[in-house]
Amino acid sequence: MTETLFLRSDELDGLATPAEFVDAVREGYRQRGEGAAAEPRTKLGREAPPGMLTTYGAILPDTGAMGGYMYSAGFAERDAWFATPLFDADSGEPLALLDGASMNPFKTGATGAVGVDALAREDADSVAVIGSGAQARGQLRCTAAVRDLETVWVYSPTKESRESFAGEMNERLDASVAAVASSAAAIEDADVVITATTASEPVFDGDDLEPGTHVTAMGQYDPDKRELDARSIERSTYVPDLRARATQDAGSFIHALEAGVVDEDHIHAELGEVVAGEAEGRTDDEEITVFDSGGTGIETVAGAYLLYEKAVDDGLGETIDFSPASQALTGE
Repeated sequence: MTETLFLRSDELDGLATPAEFVDAVREGYRQRGEGAAAEPRTKLGREAPPGMLTTYGAILPDTGAMGGYMYSAGFAERDAWFATPLFDADSGEPLALLDGASMNPFKTGATGAVGVDALAREDADSVAVIGSGAQARGQLRCTAAVRDLETVWVYSPTKESRESFAGEMNERLDASVAAVASSAAAIEDADVVITATTASEPVFDGDDLEPGTHVTAMGQYDPDKRELDARSIERSTYVPDLRARATQDAGSFIHALEAGVVDEDHIHAELGEVVAGEAEGRTDDEEITVFDSGGTGIETVAGAYLLYEKAVDDGLGETIDFSPASQALTGE
C-alpha cells in the first residue's frame, strides 16, 4: 500500500499566492522548453446530455512530479469537476489527489503571466481585460505579479459584471481599475490585452491593436472558440503553450490558417522554448506578440505540486491508500 494525500478544494483555496503560482509555472515551462514531456488535451464529448470529459498531462522531472487534470463539464448537472492526480516523477508512486477546482484560475492565470513576462515590453504598465469571470480575475492578479501595473480597463458585455470586477480589483490591486463600455475602448493604449472569455467570435478588431501590444488569449481551446480574429494572428509573433495545440484546438490560429493569412511556419515557438532561452521572445518595442494559452498539464502539475508541498508543511489533507499493481493484481 502507498499512502496518498487527498486534498479538498477548501483546504487549497488561498494556500499559495499568485506570485508563487507564477514562479512554479514559469519553472514548469522552463522544463518543457528543455524537453519535458507534455501533450495537448484529449476531449471526449457527448451530445445528450451535452458535456465533455477532458484529460491532459505532463512530466516535470526537475520538479519531481507528474500528473495532470481529468475533468468533466456540462452533462445533466451543468457543472464541472476537476480531479488532479499527482505522481512522483522518479518512483511513479501517487503523491496526492487534489480537488483541483479552486486552483484553476490561478494556475491558468499564472501561465498567462508567464507569457506576459516573456513577451510583453518590460515597461508595460497598462492592461485591458476582456471578460470578468473567475478566469479574468486569476489572469489579472497573476499579471500584477510580473509587471507594475498603473491602469487596467475591463470590458464584458454585462455592465453590472464589469463594474463589479473593476470595484473588486480596484481594492485588491495597486493599479487603478475601471470598467469601460466596449472592447475597443479597453484595448486603446493598452500595453497588455488579456482575453478570458468563452467567445466563439472575435472580441476585438485586430487592426485596433497598437504596435508593441502583447495579447494573452486563454479562452480559445476549441476549434469553435475564437477570441482573436485572423488579423490579430497575422500581425503577431505567435507563441502557443504547446506547438501541437495550435493546429488541434487553438480556434483563432486554425481560423487564420483556413483564411490563408498564415501558415504553420507562423508559429514562432512554444512558450517553454522562450522561457528556457531556446527561442527569442520580443525583439523590439513595436512588435505585437500573442500568447495562446489553451491549458496544459504543465501548469497543472506545477501548481498542484506547489499546493501539495504547502499542504504537507501545514499538515493538511487526509491520507488514502493506493495498492500497487504488483499487489492488487496478485492479491498478495
